[in-house]
Formats: sequence, C-alpha cells, structure tokens
Amino acid sequence: MTARLAAVLWDMDGTLLDSEKLWDIGVRELAVELGGVMSDELRHALIGASGPNALRLLFTGLGVEPTAEAILAAGRFLEVRVIELMTGPIPWRPGAKDALSLVRTSGLSSALVTNTKRSLTEFGLDALGRDYFDVSVCGDEVPEGKPEPDVYLRAAELLGVDPKECVAVEDSPTGAMAAQAAGCAVIVVPCEIAVPPAPGRVFRESLTGLSLSDLKHALHAGI
Repeated sequence: MTARLAAVLWDMDGTLLDSEKLWDIGVRELAVELGGVMSDELRHALIGASGPNALRLLFTGLGVEPTAEAILAAGRFLEVRVIELMTGPIPWRPGAKDALSLVRTSGLSSALVTNTKRSLTEFGLDALGRDYFDVSVCGDEVPEGKPEPDVYLRAAELLGVDPKECVAVEDSPTGAMAAQAAGCAVIVVPCEIAVPPAPGRVFRESLTGLSLSDLKHALHAGI
C-alpha cells in the first residue's frame, strides 16, 4: 500500500531561517568567554545539536571542565546573546517562504520541529509567521533532542499522523538522523555543513521551486 503524504515537518535554524550565522556569533563569543578559541571543526560539530549536547561538546572541545555551575552559566550567556541577535531581522533561507506557503495552501499539516529551546524559538516563529504551522515542538519540550527522534515523534503525535506519512525538511546530519529514526522521509537542504548521503534521503540545493510532487517523491523514496 502506498503511503499518503499527510504532513511536512520543518527544521528551523539553517533550513527555514539563515539563523545559524547568528548562533555562530553567539557560540564563538561563548568560547572566548570560557577562555578558548573555537575551531571550525568544533563549530561544525555543534550544528544541529540540542542545547545540552552542544554545551557538552563545546566544553569538551575547549578542554574546560563541564561543572553543573559552568554549564548553567554558559547556557544563560548563550541564551541572552542569541536573544539579542534574534531581535533584529532574521534572514530567510532561499525558497523557504514559498515552500511554507505551498504546504499551507495544499491542505497538508505543517509543524516546526527544532532543537532550539522554546524561549528562542518564539523569535523564529515571529520571523516566520505562526500561521504556517499547526504545531511547534522544541528541544527542551522532549526527553532528548536531535539526533534522537523525540521531537519528530512528538510533532507527529500532536498532528495526529503517522511519522511514515511525514516528510521532514532538514539541513544537518543531526536533524536528518533524528527524522529518519522517527520513521519520516527526509529532504536535506545543506546549509553550513555537508550532510552525508544515506538511503531514504533526498537532497536539494535549496527550497526554491519545491513542489508537491517533490514532497511526494521524497515520501516514497524514504519507504
């Protein structure tokens, strides 16, 4: 039996919004605050990671002891700095607005599924427009963030659909792994870092020109 396409589940940072560049400023400033300098390799390892995982990776990469107090202080520093950066205009990724409009007018369900914590995601929703999404799920609202499947499973649950009827749109290896672990098909539009090919992943250079046929093709490629 051929699966029907029921919903599209969108990652936010680097997929719909070109906000990874804002996070880049914040985490590099945090690295200096912690007495280190972030290498590009370490920065790339953080892309797509949930907040707690990203901080653990950062401390380990800088050789800083990850005490509970230090992790808490670093999280506060990063949240305050990223909020400052997100209060200005946040640029869209190419084709993202038209892709969201396509899904909304098609009658498909739509969810924002991000590792970013709720307090920061609200700024992204303000930039994107809340009417594009039926639900949103954030990394601090599930037991484990990406690359675990929890955010995607929760989004499908809230929409009342089977994850196997969903296409996820992602830009990072971490996000693609999470979506596939949940049983979703995946369209990958790389942004800051390369994403390795894998069975069931459909790659695009951008969201420009995305069609319903493209989404249905991705769904069947993921089966």
